[in-house]
Amino acid sequence: MQQMSFIRVEQDTYHPKVKDLPVRERPVNRLRRAGAGALSTTEVLACLLQTPDALHQAQQLLARFEGLPGLIRASEQEITEVDGVGPAGAARIKAALEFGRRLNLSAREDRLRVGSPSDLAVVLLPEMAHLEREHFVVVCLDTRNNVIYRQTLYVGSLNATHIRIAEVFQEPIRRNAAAIIVAHNHPSGDPSPSAEDVNVTRQIRKAGDTLSIELLDHLVIGDQRYVSLRERGMGFN
Repeated sequence: MQQMSFIRVEQDTYHPKVKDLPVRERPVNRLRRAGAGALSTTEVLACLLQTPDALHQAQQLLARFEGLPGLIRASEQEITEVDGVGPAGAARIKAALEFGRRLNLSAREDRLRVGSPSDLAVVLLPEMAHLEREHFVVVCLDTRNNVIYRQTLYVGSLNATHIRIAEVFQEPIRRNAAAIIVAHNHPSGDPSPSAEDVNVTRQIRKAGDTLSIELLDHLVIGDQRYVSLRERGMGFN
């Protein structure tokens, strides 16, 4: 008797569509009824996606990028690689994450007093650690080292030829700042200062001395790490 061979057929896991859920249990309706705080992260993402398979897609996104930190770093193109997530959904997700990041930053900066480099670094790290391009930031402080203004002055490669010292001090002068702290990120993740970083620091410090606006520090932001050039005596001696 000829032996029969069997082929095992894998069954697709069933993922309920949003429309198949009871009306009151659908993510958007739960948000309206119970408030956003009552929703899981998956349900919040589903509210942003607004597709029939939003819950399953939200689960896939969180699994693929290993949670929200990975999703923040993901590009819109990478997000659309999840089946059924289109450009509009990806844009809504990125916009929501950016809004949350800015809200968190604003709350931390409110009446922030800088007593040490770490006080400012804990605010800048979440914002700047994962940027794909270099950002140069100027933070203005009053006579008590309270943050009164912050601006992103340049985006791109940081070097002495690209940075105009007069522009660095334009807002500090206008806002009557007593001191400034500058910061920039290294997209490589390594915050080790380069020779160019030290050169820029030296030029800004000298100009600040002339204007009576002290350069308190220059922070280089890496992947969850930072370096204080003042603490290392680089550009300040």
